[in-house]
Amino acid sequence: MTVHLEALDLWEAIEENYVVPYLPANPIVAQLKIHKEKKTRKSKAKACLYVTVSNTLFTRIMDLESAKGIWDYLKKEYQSNERTKNMQVLNLIREFEMQKMKETENIKDYAHKFLSIINKVRLLGQEFSDDRIVHKILFTMLEKYESKISLLEKSKDLTNIYLGELVNALQAQEQRRSIRLEESIQGAFQAKAQYQEGGKDKRFNKKKKVQTYRNKVETFPPCTYCKKNKSSADQVLVETRYQV
Repeated sequence: MTVHLEALDLWEAIEENYVVPYLPANPIVAQLKIHKEKKTRKSKAKACLYVTVSNTLFTRIMDLESAKGIWDYLKKEYQSNERTKNMQVLNLIREFEMQKMKETENIKDYAHKFLSIINKVRLLGQEFSDDRIVHKILFTMLEKYESKISLLEKSKDLTNIYLGELVNALQAQEQRRSIRLEESIQGAFQAKAQYQEGGKDKRFNKKKKVQTYRNKVETFPPCTYCKKNKSSADQVLVETRYQV
């Protein structure tokens, strides 16, 4: 917020809390310009502070007359004392030490989680080196990254490696593994599709063979001997019925 006010040339209205002088009876153009600039700067500073707070907090500062008065109230509201800061730092460091990589996490998200915690520690005024983050990541990585870490140990001094360099190296291995996994899954689907297609062909060929066999049986000429015996048997049956 300080940088934002300085960039807009409004920090003077908060830091000095100057009083806008009254204009003389017959002001000159330069006096009118300076008076307008000083008055406008104080109003703009108050407006910037108004838009950055919540509605609840706005009701507390809306009656304050100067931008410096608003700034001092916000500092008192948000700035913690040393004891509170130390407790917050200890809680954040404890959270940092308890972090472990999950199976569902990737390298980028895991490193971002550490950076988020460390940035909060640094905002509270506590020093925290990147080397500590690097060592924590190396010791809490999943087993599937051990081969890459071993290669890094052989090729580089991990005590002096940058955090971004480590994340990029591990992320490259993660991307290659993801590509290989995707290719194996696609191959499995293709093999399954070919197997299913082959099964359909086998069932179709088997059905076709059965139909061909049936057609051959139906078109096969009857045995002459069997036909002759059948005719003799029919004649005997007729004669027997006639006698009865």
